[in-house]
Amino acid sequence: MVTKKEYTCVLVETDDEGITWITFNRPEKRNAMNPTLLVEMEQITYELETDDDTKVIVITGAGNSWSAGMDLRQYFRETDKDPVARFRGMTAHRRWAELLTWSRKPTIAMVNGYCYGGAFISLAACDIVVAADNATFGLSEVNWGIIPGGNVSKVFGDMVSFRNALFYAMTGRTIDGRKAVEMGIATLSVPAEKLREETVTVARELIAKSPMVLAYTKQAIRAVRGMDMDQAYEYLGAKSMALRAADPEQTRARGMREFLDEKKFRPGLEPVKRPSEEK
Repeated sequence: MVTKKEYTCVLVETDDEGITWITFNRPEKRNAMNPTLLVEMEQITYELETDDDTKVIVITGAGNSWSAGMDLRQYFRETDKDPVARFRGMTAHRRWAELLTWSRKPTIAMVNGYCYGGAFISLAACDIVVAADNATFGLSEVNWGIIPGGNVSKVFGDMVSFRNALFYAMTGRTIDGRKAVEMGIATLSVPAEKLREETVTVARELIAKSPMVLAYTKQAIRAVRGMDMDQAYEYLGAKSMALRAADPEQTRARGMREFLDEKKFRPGLEPVKRPSEEK
């Protein structure tokens, strides 16, 4: 049974496998992000964090776009003289991105079309990016007389090399799915007709693993990026001990037993079976 929730600008569906599909639902605006969409995404992300039925979150867009970035009319022009609306939209965007970044749930961006400007903040917050070969990424702000603000310059610069960040921000040139993988923007690029199939394959692979181990792993990889070597050693040592205490499935102990004693687990080739699969 698929459960559905429809908001003003977003559609949410959770399928029988535990994949929750979040769809930016403004196809007539190429899913440009207005204040309403941002506030709804903040609420949705909060709710999914403690939703037991959600094992993996997939974010995509209706129509031919993932998201064309910020809605220039509703997000900028209409809030120029409305500081309350501007603050509401800006803070919701930041909180939503932070929630998604540090969520315990694995997240996949399924990029089906255009991904521009402000959409890079949401894209960077996702753990894995599966893009269609013909998806189109780009920073067009320079052509509008503005800079890639709201942390777009930061997240884009973190994903790509310094020279590529300068080149694509200064020229506004576009990037397809294959090139996005080469540059570090996307994880995988596949033909458009295979996009959902490949996304589901990756989601199922994640679902097979211990949720707690998966959460700690993604948090650790993200956290150490801003640390020096000594800080990383200390952090990862503490994080590893915390995981052993917090993991209700005791995945490490079971994995050791099955590999060393029972000779029935091959680490590196498959995940250790979860307790629910052993029955």
